Amino acid sequence: MVRQLAPYTKKYRLYMILAPISVIFEVLLEIRIPYYMSKIVDVGINTGDMDYVLRTGGMMVLMAILGLCFGATSSRFASMAGMGFGSELRRGLFEKVQSFSFANVDKFSTASLITRLTTDVQTIQMAFMMTIRMLVRAPVMLVGATIMAVQINGELALVFLVAIPILASLLALIAVKAYPQFRKMLDRYDNLNASVQENLIAIRVVKAFARSEFEKGKFKNANDALTAAQRKAERILNWNMPVMQLTVYSCIVAILWFGGQKIVVGNMQTGELISFVSYVNQILMSLMMIANVFVNLVMSRASLQRISDVLAEEPDIQDGSGEAQAADGSIDFENVSFKYNKDASEKVLEGIDLHIASGQMVGIIGGTGSAKSTLVQLIPRLYDVSEGRILVGGRDVRDYKIAELRQAVGMVLQKNVLFSGTIRDNLKWGDGEASDEEIVAAAQAAQADDFVQSFPDGYDTDLGQGGVNVSGGQKQRLCIARALLKKPKILILDDSTSAVDTATDARIRQAFATDLAGTTKIIIAQRITSVCDCDQIIVMDGGKIAAVGTHDELMKTSEIYRDVYESQQKGVA
Repeated sequence: MVRQLAPYTKKYRLYMILAPISVIFEVLLEIRIPYYMSKIVDVGINTGDMDYVLRTGGMMVLMAILGLCFGATSSRFASMAGMGFGSELRRGLFEKVQSFSFANVDKFSTASLITRLTTDVQTIQMAFMMTIRMLVRAPVMLVGATIMAVQINGELALVFLVAIPILASLLALIAVKAYPQFRKMLDRYDNLNASVQENLIAIRVVKAFARSEFEKGKFKNANDALTAAQRKAERILNWNMPVMQLTVYSCIVAILWFGGQKIVVGNMQTGELISFVSYVNQILMSLMMIANVFVNLVMSRASLQRISDVLAEEPDIQDGSGEAQAADGSIDFENVSFKYNKDASEKVLEGIDLHIASGQMVGIIGGTGSAKSTLVQLIPRLYDVSEGRILVGGRDVRDYKIAELRQAVGMVLQKNVLFSGTIRDNLKWGDGEASDEEIVAAAQAAQADDFVQSFPDGYDTDLGQGGVNVSGGQKQRLCIARALLKKPKILILDDSTSAVDTATDARIRQAFATDLAGTTKIIIAQRITSVCDCDQIIVMDGGKIAAVGTHDELMKTSEIYRDVYESQQKGVA
């Protein structure tokens, strides 16, 4: 897992080296101070030599100032390395997520990926900063202070030399017990984020159905579950400080007891005992630092595993080796079957054979759950087929570079998504270099230009987050215009005119027939009137093609199509 994170430290390795070096100098200076303090007591004060006291005291002050400078420097280097590492890791995770297919995202869930990109990265970042600073400072201080203490009195040093392995064993036991609880706690974070995300995205639905109390209850359950998991994890780690303090105070009491006896019998001087106690404090402080780092490493281990899972995830859709663009908009399904999970027993699509000529307008209808959307999502490889193959422009879609294939396919999904920014910014997602004339032409074809021009700022109108300033039908037309700006060879509308009136729907289809004669157009719709003029209509039922033909042909040969048509015509009557 650690090896996976190493590349993200590359830009900041100089700071990673300078931080611990500065820490080493800081600690070496700090360790010398108790030595000079003992000399002031045993030599300067005992002999009444004030010049010696002042000279030695001056050395102590100088060392303290230099130690402070090295400490501040190490802190700055550690911060720069830690923040930089966190930034690179977030960037790497985000780029990895961008390479995921729909199936990969479904595996982790959106809320969990957000937690991993924020909370988990922050936890690892803090652990990293402590590691390159504290995890150097503590061992150097521990070893240095131990050497100085042993030089002063080896017998007295046995007190804490015995205590250290006992303390290490207790801390290891705490870590083993705490890790699984922190893993559960982070899972609860995922659930909490999911609850908040769903509520904020669907806040209008919540208000419309007066479900605020229900959502509060759902959030309370997720929040209480997270709190309980945190308490359980912290309850184990709470043993860390009492164990440390018991060890520290026991050692100090024992040293003062035995040291006092040595002073009485003349085997030790007062200044030596004072400096010895200072070194013991440094030793025990270094142990407490190690314990704190240890706690953070326990917490970060769970986050590290979760981030490692994302970095190790292989996108199940790999780039093809072909460099060529699609020759035309022809589409061929050859015995295509699909299932979302490789281990699933049932197929979502099965035995699909279909030919769509370049430039045709094709309609797809079918009941809910008939896999209409899944069928078209296979064309730009949002999912990959489980069996068979799909050809675009006469070539297997898996042979294209993904970017080239998706550039050739304009798609308006069922859920219309607009982004923060102006209408112009959103439309330019289709073509970042589009001129104003091209933007207006695409909006006119999508029947969006009239309402855009009615806004005071026109195409510079700010849409707000998610396009909250426009209606559902206006949002659909803007998404269609955005797709048209790509000038795709294939245009797919997945129930993308459901929120517009029939007259506007008809004008959009007329614009397609006139302006996009060479583009293959696939329209998924619930309204028969949206597809009845298509060159061919595909009737889906239970993940299979039930019938293919023109409106007149299907009225004669397809009972499903005829039933839908008649039921809708009755509704009109």
